[in-house]
Amino acid sequence: MLDHLIKSATVVDGTGAPAFVADVGIRDGRIAVVAEAGAVTEEARAVEDASGLVLAPGFVDPHTHYDAQLFWDPYATPSLNHGVTTVAGGNCGFTLAPLNPARPEDADYTRRMMSKVEGMSLVALEEGAPWTWNSFGEYLDALDGRIAVNAGFMVGHCALRRYVMGAEAVGGQPSPEQMRAMLDLFHEAMDAGAWGFSTTQSSTHSDGDGKPVASRHALPAELIALSQAVGEHEGTQIEAIVAGCLDQFSDAEIDLFVEMSAAAGRPLNWNVLTVDAAVPERVPRQLGASERARKAGGRIIALTMPILTPMNMSLGTFCALNLIPGWGEVLGLPVDERIGRLRDPDVRAEMLRRADSKEAGVFRRLTDFGRYVIGDTYSGPNEGLTGRVVRDIAAERGQEPFECLVEICAEDRLRTVLWPMPTDNDPDSWALRAETWSHEDVMLGGSDAGAHLDRMCGAPYTTRFIGDCLRGRRLMGLEAAVKMLTDDPAQLFGLRERGRVREGWHADLVLFDPETIDAGKATLVHDLPGDSPRLDSKAIGITAVWVNGVEAMRHDVVTGAVPGKVLRSGQDTRTVSTR
Repeated sequence: MLDHLIKSATVVDGTGAPAFVADVGIRDGRIAVVAEAGAVTEEARAVEDASGLVLAPGFVDPHTHYDAQLFWDPYATPSLNHGVTTVAGGNCGFTLAPLNPARPEDADYTRRMMSKVEGMSLVALEEGAPWTWNSFGEYLDALDGRIAVNAGFMVGHCALRRYVMGAEAVGGQPSPEQMRAMLDLFHEAMDAGAWGFSTTQSSTHSDGDGKPVASRHALPAELIALSQAVGEHEGTQIEAIVAGCLDQFSDAEIDLFVEMSAAAGRPLNWNVLTVDAAVPERVPRQLGASERARKAGGRIIALTMPILTPMNMSLGTFCALNLIPGWGEVLGLPVDERIGRLRDPDVRAEMLRRADSKEAGVFRRLTDFGRYVIGDTYSGPNEGLTGRVVRDIAAERGQEPFECLVEICAEDRLRTVLWPMPTDNDPDSWALRAETWSHEDVMLGGSDAGAHLDRMCGAPYTTRFIGDCLRGRRLMGLEAAVKMLTDDPAQLFGLRERGRVREGWHADLVLFDPETIDAGKATLVHDLPGDSPRLDSKAIGITAVWVNGVEAMRHDVVTGAVPGKVLRSGQDTRTVSTR
């Protein structure tokens, strides 16, 4: 007997093949049958008519930071709402394990680092996760059996360094003995099921003390040694971030990526490739690393988002504006002093000069302050400004846009929510994106779901992209779009029997209405531990989501089931070799 029979669905199987109408039966967590509509005669415990609906493999999100959130939200919302059934965590060198049992204070350091660098609520980290583990395997065990999505995790370079080197991990270099200990610790994590190695050398990544995170102090030899260790394990990967990911790689960064991937004999993925027709040289430069890697026996995959993810800003709390060269010094001051400096015309002029400089890189996209939209306000003088564009307000007041924005924020004691309008929403940029998506070393993803919770909401990229393909710009056909969200990432990670609607494969499935599938507007909710805020987005047109054959979501409401699995390297992944 089947557990569930989905009748007359339009099946888009994830391979890119044309859609077809079929009955799909689920039994014991697997897809038991895919047959012509009406041909299945076996009885089923539950049956539903899916006429007019699309049945696709569950979406695979290749870049998330759900490492902590899964403890208080086993449903990985809103990703699961939007059809995601498998998430990759442990990215950017940041993981919650391993933790050295001889230094209990390392857990606090890790929480403060994650709060700063990934925008996670410190209260939620303190109250929402048990922090009962030491080894990486114990961390995975703490999640197994209690999550609603499938999840795999890299092991983070920062945690490895901290475990072995303690406080010297920030600023120091490992001795030969410490390097051997780090490699032993890494192999232990890999044996326990870590998907691979993640690291960051990005200049934007600082810990809770404001110092460069531990992995930023690693020399190339350390990174190569750890990359070589990756290649000693089955079904593994590398994920890495460098400063040039934000704009354009330096020659040294390309050399490093190529050497790391070639040394491991494994794919290396990075994020995020920003596509903007106003900077036509960026994409060829970034993808030049992939071309170099293939010649050297490696493979480098660029992640890129198929939507423009709204991200709010603030002059009152840490955000991307703090990362503009020279801005952090001003925006890090106490509120009264900060307001005073921001109101100084000379200070503003210097800030704008630095914001427009080449060193600002991709953050230059954030500096057209006339295009900002005012969000929530908190004072009488700002009443009625919500939803208005700064350029219009500035023209009414006879002010320069940045001066106008500063005055609005100052009235709210810098609590004003600011929404920058994208500068790359033009037809030429979208045409360049569609061209870039078809490159063999480009993959859709980079949502950062689980991080930067009150600043951005990237998780709904799946539904918004498919909706755009069906009823918006129509840059991709439905079959190609689904493949990009399912089989492509599943193949990169070597997921065993996931990513396609195929008999015998795991029943990770999403059923949706092609006429309505979309994502709702991001709204601020207070549902984290400690009543901390995050941005959420409702899923539109998603009928149901199954994970390992069990219904986990129905009409944007979780069922309470936790059928997800911690996916472990080797056991649940196969090796994707670069050679």
